[in-house]
Amino acid sequence: MLDVRRLHMLKTVAARGSITAAAQSLELSAGAVSQQLAALRHDVGVDLLRPDGRTVALTEAGRVLLEHADRILAAMEDAECAVAAVKGTVGASATLAALPSTVARIVAPALTALGADHPQLAVTCLITDQAQLRELTLGTVDVVLGQHYHHLPETTPKGIAVSPLLDDPLLVVTADDRAAGGSDGRPVGLRELATHHLVLPPPTTDCGQAILHACQQAGFTPTARYVTADIAAQLALARTGLATALVPRTAIAPATAGIHTAPIEDHPILRLLFAATRHTETTNPTTAAVIAAIRTAARQDRATYLPPA
Repeated sequence: MLDVRRLHMLKTVAARGSITAAAQSLELSAGAVSQQLAALRHDVGVDLLRPDGRTVALTEAGRVLLEHADRILAAMEDAECAVAAVKGTVGASATLAALPSTVARIVAPALTALGADHPQLAVTCLITDQAQLRELTLGTVDVVLGQHYHHLPETTPKGIAVSPLLDDPLLVVTADDRAAGGSDGRPVGLRELATHHLVLPPPTTDCGQAILHACQQAGFTPTARYVTADIAAQLALARTGLATALVPRTAIAPATAGIHTAPIEDHPILRLLFAATRHTETTNPTTAAVIAAIRTAARQDRATYLPPA
């Protein structure tokens, strides 16, 4: 009989690309993973992995087995969710992966509410931009608070259930110079930014691609004076007047001082914020509680406007 843990190791190695990377993810030694995969190879009687440069790849038999492993692992999670639903209680732990730009206005309020409503639930929160949905498919996280820019194609992996939360517009952020006769908060035409010193995220990021796409639609290609994906750095440069930034609204904490924000009038740049979890036939009460708290925080944020700086 096949060992489910070994099937999960095979899936992790296939996703990570090497036994060493898989071992780090599983918090095991590379030797332990190699031994378990050797045992799995013995169970099926055929090679499952082959060298591929500095990485490893699945053989044809490995690909076939992984397809079945995905169904087996999904069925096991369905069974666990069904039992949890019968119990009807929120569990003791969950792991949430969230974007740094969602912490101030969504994640922090959601976790505060969860702590009050479900004090027994300990939520580990991973603040990261990296491959969140892949981690969801591998079972290292239970819920993802992610983003999708509207002009980009959908890339949701198989077996993932996505729940839209809100459209989050990028705002034009400048120094708060209204006392000196600066902007009065009117919507800004994106073409106006062609002459600004801009701080932009790298063009390899989703946000950077979205900004580039919108600017080209407005008739110009933006030239960045500063390039960083760090929103705190973007806001600092805007606050000092060194640059104009384009920042998602939910990434700006309500109490942020020294900046002025304005909506984009003609070519709005929107990202969809969503909550995602693994698809199961029966709803897991624990992940449902986490997503409900995130949804409530997002709904409240949707109705909240930045106070005057």
